[in-house]
Amino acid sequence: MPSIEYFYSTHSAYAYLGSARLMENARTAGRRIVHRPINLGPVIQAARGERFSGFSGAYRAYFFGREIERWSEFRAAPAINYRPTHHDNDLSLSSGLIIAAVSIGQNADALAHAILEAHWRDDADHADPGTLARLATAAGYDAGRLLELASDPGIQAIFQANTEEAVQRSVFGSPTYFVDGDMFYGQDRLELVERALRTPFAGKWPR
Repeated sequence: MPSIEYFYSTHSAYAYLGSARLMENARTAGRRIVHRPINLGPVIQAARGERFSGFSGAYRAYFFGREIERWSEFRAAPAINYRPTHHDNDLSLSSGLIIAAVSIGQNADALAHAILEAHWRDDADHADPGTLARLATAAGYDAGRLLELASDPGIQAIFQANTEEAVQRSVFGSPTYFVDGDMFYGQDRLELVERALRTPFAGKWPR
């Protein structure tokens, strides 16, 4: 089945805001989403020369404030006010959970959406095993099996490889989508992703 490659961080506000629309686009187009959870810090640093924490206070306030409010309303994706309590917690377990689901042949769409939504709507801790178990179970997955696999060195190696691949392919941040090799950065490009799924871009920009 043709696919959409999806590079994202499990704590990404904009991955959450675009999550439902991405999955709707994929279903409509008959495409499979290839989940590539990444460690966002190194990707941003490679693309922009600094980490997000080095951006100005005004930029961070706008990023976590008004812009999220607007897109939350537009996408009908409720979000808490400003920054989640556990936003800086480690991403390896939540990312590993998604990768583990894929590794055993399961569709990870619902799981990825549940993790993103809980973090941004409910202020959930995406690094807490109990929270992740509850989310996985509610989404219809075998939480015990996925949690056992999530910390496996092989699964974590895929998480690292995803991050390295994102850097190599000049991914700027989360979320980033690839449609037949054509890159779209940001959930505000999902309307263009939808168009590309119907009509491939005819321009000459190198891929």
